Amino acid sequence: MADTVAAPWGIAPGVARWWRSSASHVFVVPDTPKPDSALYLRFVPERYPAYGRFGTIAALMDRLHGRGLALTPPVRSAQGRLVETVETPLGTMRAMCLTEAPGEEVELEDLTEEQARAWGALLARTHDSAAGLGDGLGPALDGIAGAARLYSADAELAAAVAKVAAALAGLPRDPESYGVVHGDFELDNLAWQGATPTAFDFDEAAFSWYAADIAHALRDLTDDGRPDPARAGLLDSFLAGYREVRPLTGATPDELLLFAGANAARSLVELHPVLATLDEGRPDDLDKLRGDLAEHRDEQRAIVIAAAAAL
Repeated sequence: MADTVAAPWGIAPGVARWWRSSASHVFVVPDTPKPDSALYLRFVPERYPAYGRFGTIAALMDRLHGRGLALTPPVRSAQGRLVETVETPLGTMRAMCLTEAPGEEVELEDLTEEQARAWGALLARTHDSAAGLGDGLGPALDGIAGAARLYSADAELAAAVAKVAAALAGLPRDPESYGVVHGDFELDNLAWQGATPTAFDFDEAAFSWYAADIAHALRDLTDDGRPDPARAGLLDSFLAGYREVRPLTGATPDELLLFAGANAARSLVELHPVLATLDEGRPDDLDKLRGDLAEHRDEQRAIVIAAAAAL
């Protein structure tokens, strides 16, 4: 299957090797286009939600790269296309090919305040560079009220979701505060060369408030949506770096908590069908996955309730 997907990019059979499978299948093509570098093939089956977004995301990344943003650009196939639709032994796949991000991943425990500042500045440049490039993207948070219906048996959560959704409905969507966001600008989607980051994985790109994108990026620097005092220096440096590039509104602790609650409500909407599927007679060897997702659901619930309580 990987050989079939790799062929439009002129990659010989047997060269692309499995890397991981999560939101998409990822295969690495080592020592390409030169030694000690790599290409990454990403592809999804036709039945996956991401299938319809692949072209939109690849086009966005290509245009952002053209505007000079530090990201991993997509590689055009031999036919000049950013995305290929390929028939494989396991069905129709939609695929893209990306260059490797230069540098190494930095763990939170090793992150310096200088790097946190650069992290915030790169997100601000992403927001600026993406202005006007949202063709085909939808709003990230307009469907969060659905969590109240999906979790209607949990009265406390349903009331909290309704309160958070009502607060969002009253917020402006002017160009200074609302536009195209990355959607998952956490540390694990950055590669570093010293204090210089490069971004990748734009799969969650959408329209949202810029402060909501910041709140999601800073999840590891917060505790249930509130700033973690132990990480205060990193959080302040991130926000300072952002402000060096563009104005920042909606980023007080209470405002970031509101957006953290909204992001958490969105996660609950997305989690519901997954947990329901896992409960439909799936094998016992998925018990750990069930447990992990249930724990994540409970964490998101706590953030929504904390956000509502602060309103």
